[in-house]
Amino acid sequence: MNNKVALKFSNLEKRKEKALITYLVGGFPDLITSRQIIETVIESGADIVEIGIPFSDPMADGPIIQQAFSETLQNGIRPVDCLHLINSIKTRYDDTPIVVMTYSNILYANGLNKFLKLSKNSNIDGFIVPDLNFQEADDFLLASKNLGLATIFLTSPNTNLKRLAKICTISTGFVYMVSVYGITGSRNRFEKYTFDSIKKTKAITTKHDIPLAVGFGISTPSDGLKMIQAGADGIIVGSSLIKIIQQHKDDKDTMLKNLGLFVKQLKKVCYS
Repeated sequence: MNNKVALKFSNLEKRKEKALITYLVGGFPDLITSRQIIETVIESGADIVEIGIPFSDPMADGPIIQQAFSETLQNGIRPVDCLHLINSIKTRYDDTPIVVMTYSNILYANGLNKFLKLSKNSNIDGFIVPDLNFQEADDFLLASKNLGLATIFLTSPNTNLKRLAKICTISTGFVYMVSVYGITGSRNRFEKYTFDSIKKTKAITTKHDIPLAVGFGISTPSDGLKMIQAGADGIIVGSSLIKIIQQHKDDKDTMLKNLGLFVKQLKKVCYS
């Protein structure tokens, strides 16, 4: 499928690069700063941007992202505000795919077809919905296919081969492998099972000709390099970026400077 996410991976492969995917919370710490943050990470080397729509019960996310969600919801940010934010960014950065990572409640409470159509009209390129089981996703898959939206499903180290193969057939942007058991956030180290899982998953994604990106727990360029060396086609970094934003909320210039430097360091390992 020629959605922009798949095309980005294809173009990167031709240049022998791996993908850097950055996760940010839409509207955090406020809408104006959020736009500046997204533009900074794109300018600094992010190939694909994930925007999390704030949600009150983010079961897959760790304490750093939970806190950002909580503050953003308290500020009154709604899903539609995130869509408008993304649309405004795409007027300048149309070549950078932006996907939304959110929960099924957001999709269905707003009317699935209505929300996906609004998202498409807001120039969103695809969706990651961690709590949407593919066995209950027929309507989501059909609507996404009709609108040309990428569908990105998650796997974990204990996903069996049969389920993994099925996920490869319905994911149209990339397959998102969760590197660890548990929620998002920094780890001190990764266990052997993470790298064994990357190799196992990569063998299946290669067979189905779909890229593999690895996320959850990647907090340093060294972490990212290890995932790439194990076979990942892309790395996904979120909590470490949110941590920088939280640390420098009162000094925007320093925040943006540190974010830019960190993203450039992460992108460097994607050339290795």
